[in-house]
Amino acid sequence: MGDWLKDRVAVVTGGGRGIGAAIATMYAAEGAAVLVNDLGGSGAGEGNDTGPADLLVRGITESGGTAIADYTDISDHEATAAMVNRAIEEFGRLDILVNTAGILRDKMIFNLEEKDWDAVIAVHLKGHYNTIKPAAQYWRKQRDENAHNRIINFTSIAGLHGSAGQPNYASAKMGIVGLTYSCANALSRYGVTTNAISPGAASRLVATVPTERLHDDAKDVMHGPEYLGPIATYLASERSAWLNGRVIGARGTEVELYNIPEPIRSVATHELWDMDTLAKQVETHFRGPAKAPLVAPWFTD
Repeated sequence: MGDWLKDRVAVVTGGGRGIGAAIATMYAAEGAAVLVNDLGGSGAGEGNDTGPADLLVRGITESGGTAIADYTDISDHEATAAMVNRAIEEFGRLDILVNTAGILRDKMIFNLEEKDWDAVIAVHLKGHYNTIKPAAQYWRKQRDENAHNRIINFTSIAGLHGSAGQPNYASAKMGIVGLTYSCANALSRYGVTTNAISPGAASRLVATVPTERLHDDAKDVMHGPEYLGPIATYLASERSAWLNGRVIGARGTEVELYNIPEPIRSVATHELWDMDTLAKQVETHFRGPAKAPLVAPWFTD
C-alpha cells in the first residue's frame, strides 16, 4: 500500500464496478478510507443490487484497506445528502468526492423519449449536484482555505464533441463541465479544488455499444478502468492543489489537459449591424479551413 492519500476520506459514487471500482480500490491502497456507493442497477439504471458495492468493499478490507458500502440512488436528493453525511460521521471527516456513477439510454434525438432524457439527466447531472451540495456545505462550515478538499467530476467525450446518438448523455456531461467551472470558482476559498475527468476505458457501459459502432482505432486503444486510477489519485492528493477548474482527458496511458473555452475570432461594428455587412464579415472571418467532423472518435452513427 502507498501513502498518496494517507488518512484522507473519500466518497466514490458508482464505486462498485468499472471506473468507480478502480478508483475506490486505488484510493484505499493509497491510504484513504472510502465510502463505496453503488445502487447496483443495470447500465440503463434499472433495478438494484447490493452485491457490487459489498464485493468491492470486501476485497478492499481483505487487502488491509478501509471501506464501507452504500447503496444510495444518487438521483435522490435527500438520500444522497444522508450518504455524504454518513461518510463524515463514519470516518470523522470528508476530503474527496468522486462522481463516477452513470447510466446510458442511447437514442437519436428524434427517437429519444422524455423518460430516457429525464433518467440520464437525473443520474449524471442532478447526481453530481446531489453529492456536491452537501459536501460543499460541510467544507464551508470548516472555513479552511488551506485545506486540501477535492471534487472530481466525470464528463465525457460524448459531451465535449457531441455524440450524435447520445443527446441526453452528451447534454448531462457538458452540464457537468459547467458545474465544474462554477464550483471551482465558488469553493476555492474553502480549500476545495474542482476538476473533471473525461475518461476512455473499456467499462461495462462502453460494452453496451455494439462492436460495429466502434471506430477501428478505438478497438486498439481501449484499456481497462484501472488505467484511470493514477490520475484520479493524483487529483485527489494534496499535491494537486495548483490544479482547479480544468478538464483532464485520460485513456490508457495518455493524459490530456483540455483548453478552457474562449473566443477564437471576432468581428465588431460601431452601430447596429446591417445584415449584408454582418453576413459578409461572419463568412469572411469565421469560416476556416475544412475540419474533421466533431464526433466522438469511439462511435459512429
